[in-house]
Amino acid sequence: MPALTRFVLPHAAPRVGAGRSAVDEDVVFGLLRARWHGRGLELTGFARPLDLDTGRPGSAWTWLTLRHQDGTEPPLHLRSRPRRLPEITDDSAQPDHNHDWSGFTALVEPSRLRRDGHWLLGDWQIETTLFTRPRPTRLRRQYGTLAPHWCGSGEYPPARWVDRDVRLQPYFEDDRLRLRLERPGVRLDHAEPAAADGIRLAGTADHCPAGTVLRLRHRQSDAVIEQPLTRTGNTFTVHLPYRPFTADGRGRGALEHWDAELLRPDGGTEQLCLDERGGPVAGQYPLPDAPDRVLYLKHLADGRLQVCVQPAAGVVDRIAVHFAGFELSGHCPDPAADRLELVLRHDGTAGEVRTPVEPQPDGRFRVRVPATRTGSDGAVLPLRKGVWEAALEPADRSGPARPLIAAAAVLPALPATATTGGKHVLLQRRWHDTLLVDSTPVLDATERSAWTQRRLRTEHYPAARREPLREAVLYDVFGGRGYADSPRAVHAELARRGEPLEHLWVVDDGQAELPPGVVPVRIWSPEWYRALATCRYLVGNTHFPDFLERREGQVVVQTWHGSLLKRIAHDVDNRWLADHGYLEALDRETPQWSLLLSPSPFATPILQRAFRYDGEVLESGYPRGDVLAEPDPRVAATVRRRLGIPEGKRVVLYAPTWREDQQRGDGEGFRLDLRLDVDHARRLLGEDHVLLVRPHSHVRDPLPGSGDGFLFDCGDFPDPQELLLIADVLVTDYSSIMFDFAITGRPVYFFTYDLEHYRDTLRGFYFDFEPNAPGPLVPDSAELLGALRELADSGAELPPGYAERYRRFRAEHCALDDGGAARRVVDRMLELGRAER
Repeated sequence: MPALTRFVLPHAAPRVGAGRSAVDEDVVFGLLRARWHGRGLELTGFARPLDLDTGRPGSAWTWLTLRHQDGTEPPLHLRSRPRRLPEITDDSAQPDHNHDWSGFTALVEPSRLRRDGHWLLGDWQIETTLFTRPRPTRLRRQYGTLAPHWCGSGEYPPARWVDRDVRLQPYFEDDRLRLRLERPGVRLDHAEPAAADGIRLAGTADHCPAGTVLRLRHRQSDAVIEQPLTRTGNTFTVHLPYRPFTADGRGRGALEHWDAELLRPDGGTEQLCLDERGGPVAGQYPLPDAPDRVLYLKHLADGRLQVCVQPAAGVVDRIAVHFAGFELSGHCPDPAADRLELVLRHDGTAGEVRTPVEPQPDGRFRVRVPATRTGSDGAVLPLRKGVWEAALEPADRSGPARPLIAAAAVLPALPATATTGGKHVLLQRRWHDTLLVDSTPVLDATERSAWTQRRLRTEHYPAARREPLREAVLYDVFGGRGYADSPRAVHAELARRGEPLEHLWVVDDGQAELPPGVVPVRIWSPEWYRALATCRYLVGNTHFPDFLERREGQVVVQTWHGSLLKRIAHDVDNRWLADHGYLEALDRETPQWSLLLSPSPFATPILQRAFRYDGEVLESGYPRGDVLAEPDPRVAATVRRRLGIPEGKRVVLYAPTWREDQQRGDGEGFRLDLRLDVDHARRLLGEDHVLLVRPHSHVRDPLPGSGDGFLFDCGDFPDPQELLLIADVLVTDYSSIMFDFAITGRPVYFFTYDLEHYRDTLRGFYFDFEPNAPGPLVPDSAELLGALRELADSGAELPPGYAERYRRFRAEHCALDDGGAARRVVDRMLELGRAER
């Protein structure tokens, strides 16, 4: 045993008034999990100093002290057991210190809260002491209290009846963990419908004289309901009628609360504690006078009864784990239960996953909560990392969402874990009983912490650069987004030739489906850093990491990802780029490129100037355009089938760019400022068209109304070139996708509702767009949709008067798009690789 624990901890004592704060500001204490087992309440938490490593066994030890509220009882000391918890280092979000051994587990044994056969009732403070050695000759004690975790039992720790009538309740007050050992005076242990007009409640009360009533106070008004009790010894029953909850206009709010208590004749009151050891007491009861509302007897986190009037919720009382997710069963007394869907909604991207709810007899339901999602291309992938809120919603989206709530009996089963695609997906709870899904990152806490990432960058990557180069290609599309764009075409050409190379593909969060023979590499993983250092060829379509140093013999191919209408990089004069350090990072990156691809002679000088790049530029055309220059009808048919587009439907693809001044309020991505009147489009075009919408990857808002057979959300479709392959007409604004689509010769319209603002304020253009655009510029949604209808009805190949302009546009910007771009790029890439050996 380390000296720190052997000699010091037995003598630990909490800080006693010495004019110093009870909490040290240079240490963080928290509770991660709480669970009951045979011996008592197990608390798992952490004590993390801000200025010291605690990454070795024995480098930190935590001591818990329980102090009774009245100060007359001697304190109880709880010796903890150190735990290695890498998530503590990860959660700290700092690169300087390893805190893997800041974790601890301590056991609160209820038997220690007794003296001479009596329970020591009341509130107990939990004081925490952290022992560390900042220097070998110095022992440091730091003091604090345990703060709550963001979810689960670390946010609302579970209570337990430790005796027939005694309950131990952990709780937080002012973000400090405390214990309450109580003997509730009123215990409600039964509830059932009473005929059709109300509910019968039953329980026991220590002091319930004649004349005692159940009183309910309505929070949203001054209304009070009082119902007399029927007593038999220390037991009671009370009838709770439905009618008062909907009288006088009440019961129409989205959520109405009634606080419950027993009122004695002397004016004394006592709250009701739910005792569900004999079976559930909490439950939902449909209100006869408000068919869309229920009376919900709610079991609050502190054990008290609360009565709510609300739409029926999905109360889950059974949870089963499957390899692909979870199966939930529960109760939802909703007349529309046979038309409900489970909706998972990502709190960052606003993406949705919808699953049908299977109705069961007596208002019950069953539903699968998936750990996977099906993309617009039909690929089944793990849920994206992050929190997915769960709710029951009408399948026709015509009514309010119903929360998904865990019954008290299933709380100990949470979190439940399913594993898919190398990821752990958790069924978790927040706000005590509200269910959610937490899809954890592919990288575990040890790999992804800022402390580890700093060492991978400063130690692992430089060490790997001293290894021999391997004959391998590392491909990266937008930081691991998927198998797409020009790197996909380069890989296909290398595979066609049978070059003796390994093919490694950067993947973020398991969100990519790769072809056989391509090895996924998790971005930011140790193998990713090693691949950057040791692969002979690096092929990417966006920025490489700013620490990359091209080594001797290595070839770095920058394919880039768009032709040039709007200004880029150093040619942009606005604060949105300059304020984020983008240009400084770009200046560090460009010297590492061996080869920069250009789509046209027009683009070459612009790319050189905007990137301030003086290396080799290859005017090859973009390899991603080959699939459009030499279209394969079989591929097009496959794409239509994967999307589910009916035979004979004309395809309109709307692919707008993003606006730097449309950032979301949470700072996560940008808003979808659609402007297109989708309802009008559905009425005007829905009979013989489908509308595919491809928002820019920076956009994080949902597409309302998609999935109805007309409107398709293709934001997650991995390769937009395949969407262009099947599009009969393109609608865009200022996106570089216009240059790719021009390869096809098909019509394009420009929805330019903010042309002056975008051109003169946001980005600016490299050529005079209005007289040179290969299609009409339309500022109004109704006018645009009318033009699309007219084009389809006329059977014209292009809008009237645009044939010559389209020809000139293609001659200037698409002259290299002959189907051979990938071949030219691979020829030069391999030539450079051989010359460097």
